[in-house]
Amino acid sequence: MKFTLQAQDTHTKARAGSIETDHGTIQTPIFMPVGTAGTVKGVHQRELKEDIKAQIILGNTYHLYLRPGLEILQKAGGLHGFNGWDRPILTDSGGYQVYSLAGTGRKINETGVAFKSHIDGSVHTFTPESVMDTQRIIGADIIMAFDECTPYPCEYTYARKSMEMTHRWLDRCCDRFDRTDAHYGHSQTLFPIVQGSVYKDLRKQSAEFIASREREGNAIGGLSVGEPAEIMYELTEVVCDILPQDKPRYLMGVGTPANLLECIALGVDMFDCVMPTRNARNGMIFTTEGIINIRNEKWKDDLSPIDPNLGGYVSSFHSKAYLRHLIKSQEMLGAQIASVQNLTFYLWLVNTAREEIVKGSFLPWKNGIQNKLMQRL
Repeated sequence: MKFTLQAQDTHTKARAGSIETDHGTIQTPIFMPVGTAGTVKGVHQRELKEDIKAQIILGNTYHLYLRPGLEILQKAGGLHGFNGWDRPILTDSGGYQVYSLAGTGRKINETGVAFKSHIDGSVHTFTPESVMDTQRIIGADIIMAFDECTPYPCEYTYARKSMEMTHRWLDRCCDRFDRTDAHYGHSQTLFPIVQGSVYKDLRKQSAEFIASREREGNAIGGLSVGEPAEIMYELTEVVCDILPQDKPRYLMGVGTPANLLECIALGVDMFDCVMPTRNARNGMIFTTEGIINIRNEKWKDDLSPIDPNLGGYVSSFHSKAYLRHLIKSQEMLGAQIASVQNLTFYLWLVNTAREEIVKGSFLPWKNGIQNKLMQRL
């Protein structure tokens, strides 16, 4: 993997770059649609490419390990061969899913994590080594280190011990990764993850530790788990100021359009979040004019396009009234149209941010558009 920094905003820490992988080049800043179980919910690969303009999608180690399982993935030539996506893929290590299993008998210790499958209750164990092996088999271009994501709120003592264990796990991940070969004839890259909960001193320690490991990219985890946005921004800035300038920075699980714009301004290059598709299925539509609750009565007779400014097929062809009818009727097509619309909007947002960074006009553009995009129509 190769990261090239191409432009830097003069008034903020926003930057534009490119990440070269064996499955193609990613222009940053970038939003990555979440395809947890090998698919972005309700969206065809053709739509991801042609309408949404996705450059990279996510898979998840925990879910893919449990179903369909590693045997079929290996036979298919990895996730690329299994789902037919020929562009870059990033896989989360499963650390966040293990975090979400708290209260189900999950056990964390130095060795790793024992947990019960949410599918059938069977018991499994993830270790840093096994997670590296699993992601090697899945075959993602970018794979994540195994970490513990602490909850919010979290006591300082626990946050510190968890962070220190995550660092020890990272060294085991790096050792295993460096001792094994990539599958399927393409290279893979390992990203460490900064932790430390909401404590600035821990975040600094973690960022310094992660930077010292000199991997090809770095991630910021454990945020957007319930803490106020102001804390997230403060800690993101602290970490970005420490992580290397010449490597991509990935803020995991974030977030709203406003979150993306603020964190781009702080120096973040990569984002993912389930919000666009999850909210789409519930009738929240992100548009270039603001946020629409398509279930509201006011859209019942509105035959105007969903978002004519966006330019995509779905945005221009279907009316708000039709989408409202589908969502209210619980038709599957409603969730599909809404998901394509929201993801197209998110990719438009980061692509436009990139253009403004390159032109040197990011800050006035950001200030002018931010409130507009978050208003409720």
